[in-house]
Amino acid sequence: MQPAKQPKIKPTALAYNVRKAVSGILNIPFGERVDHQVFRPDQKILALWAADCAGHVLAYFEDECPNDSRPRKAIEVCRTWAQTGVFKMSVIRGASLGAHAAAKVARRDDAKFAAHAAGQAVATAHVPTHALGSSLYGIRAVAAHSGIVDDGLVVEGNWQLELLRKYASHI
Repeated sequence: MQPAKQPKIKPTALAYNVRKAVSGILNIPFGERVDHQVFRPDQKILALWAADCAGHVLAYFEDECPNDSRPRKAIEVCRTWAQTGVFKMSVIRGASLGAHAAAKVARRDDAKFAAHAAGQAVATAHVPTHALGSSLYGIRAVAAHSGIVDDGLVVEGNWQLELLRKYASHI
């Protein structure tokens, strides 16, 4: 008897569900079309949340590529921007592209998704909805790491949303 085949994560459906949950937590009207501007007032909260989402799965990348610090650097740049508000597009873009380039050298999906999560997190400084990408990649990283879709969709997803609720309760 073969083990039951795991369902696949559908990125489009996942993105919709995460965006809807985030909108609810931040009391932002939810629309079928993504409106980046409605997330602008919460951009720094979203950046810190995205950095935590990426940081939560960073070990998957660092286990495979211990000498590649680009995803870690992207998370650090994200946190620095959220704390200081100092924005230099060349720094933000460089950190984001560096993390995404690091994903290309990783072999395992969990490592790739973790690096992409970091790249999306720092890009939140430019466009607030990139935080959603960090969440999605974090969920996919956890599911890829364990091989169990619900570890990502349920366990990681719930952890992320609870964390965002904590950030939102302080505004």
